[in-house]
Amino acid sequence: MSNQAQLPLTHILALRHGETDWNVAKRMQGHLDIPLNQNGLAQADVLAKALAQEPISAIYSSDLSRAAVTAMPLARLKDLPVHKTAQLRERHFGVFQGKTYSEIEGLLPQAFGLWRDRDPDFSAQDGESLRQLQNRIQAFMQEIAQRHAGQTVAIFSHGGVMDIIYRIANKVELHLPRSWMIPNAVINRITWDGQEFKMLAWGEALNLDSHEV
Repeated sequence: MSNQAQLPLTHILALRHGETDWNVAKRMQGHLDIPLNQNGLAQADVLAKALAQEPISAIYSSDLSRAAVTAMPLARLKDLPVHKTAQLRERHFGVFQGKTYSEIEGLLPQAFGLWRDRDPDFSAQDGESLRQLQNRIQAFMQEIAQRHAGQTVAIFSHGGVMDIIYRIANKVELHLPRSWMIPNAVINRITWDGQEFKMLAWGEALNLDSHEV
């Protein structure tokens, strides 16, 4: 067995932000900085309490407020800083941002079809493709796993990022349809053994309603 394979497991807690009003309305957020609603703020508090006994060494978050604010109750509980980074932002949806799914389908039916069908190289005008998003998140995950080898790290991000993390950990190709839920503010557990990411648990539910948008 190689020395690399003998490394202690790194545990990554991958956490989607709490609910926003735009989640409820199924309106594309992307890089737009939409705040948590009251339910989302409550979810952040419940999530922190659920993670109170986890031996968390570091907290990373998207620099968009819906993720960073979700991270704050845990950061206060653990007396840790929140390291904010644009690397953990949601996929940039370009001209789709700010519109509901039905509005996009009506205004840009061809582009909406390519997005809906998960063309890995499609990007809405001024936006980001699935492949670009995957490359961004893969690089971040590897960097963090190596930096915190053998530790437990919490990362707060977005639905599209959670989708990519699930695919990385389960080796699911980008174009395949999603068969798993991505609720707000639940706990997803990923490990890194020095060679690959694996999923331990997905969607550990808390006792609050959440939307999968």
